[in-house]
Amino acid sequence: MTPRARQAIVNADIVVGYNTYIALIRALVENKQLIGTAMMQEIERCQMAVDEALTGKKIAVVSSGDPGIYGMAGLILELVMKQPEAVRPKVTVIPGISAVGAAAAILGAPLMHDFAVISLSDLLTPWELIKKRAEMAAAGDFVIAIYNPKSKKRVTQIEEIRQIVLAHRPSSTPVGIVHQASRTGEEMELSSLAEFTALPIDMFSLVIIGNSQTYVAGGRMITPRGYRV
Repeated sequence: MTPRARQAIVNADIVVGYNTYIALIRALVENKQLIGTAMMQEIERCQMAVDEALTGKKIAVVSSGDPGIYGMAGLILELVMKQPEAVRPKVTVIPGISAVGAAAAILGAPLMHDFAVISLSDLLTPWELIKKRAEMAAAGDFVIAIYNPKSKKRVTQIEEIRQIVLAHRPSSTPVGIVHQASRTGEEMELSSLAEFTALPIDMFSLVIIGNSQTYVAGGRMITPRGYRV
């Protein structure tokens, strides 16, 4: 969390968010009105936030990481733009530290060159499209960061992605896995493209697959930028 994001929460009249995320900031919101909903109720939650903002209240809609990266910023803006311009609430998107940035820092410096970020959640995006994006990223030799790599119901997709990438780069390619990045219980593991799917991976994990130049030294994952050293 950035200081600016923390201040926005402190200044808000109402804090809105997924119940799990509100629980993470409980100490900041003890004396505030809260609107929390479960997973899969994003539209309803954000609509309630917009409705409250239309009454003149200051609303903080919280996401984990950065609200503009797989967060609620886009949905809030879509709903706000449906309001007549004369009454449309002002929206400020306050950046946070995304899981991809936090995980990269824990692993070392794997994102020092071009990279692609792909979510394996197929709730809102068809799986065939996700696979196509992974294929293009692998063919383009991008470092690939994977959000939502594996859930209790979605267990085979990460293996399909591994096979796609293996068609374009060596099995020895470094892969980093970070669990609970920047949260209690943070852990990281270094593996290879050949073996990483055998390690524990869940929805609180972020996976970074190196490009053809990525290497591991001193327990750190490094993707060269191209400097002569």
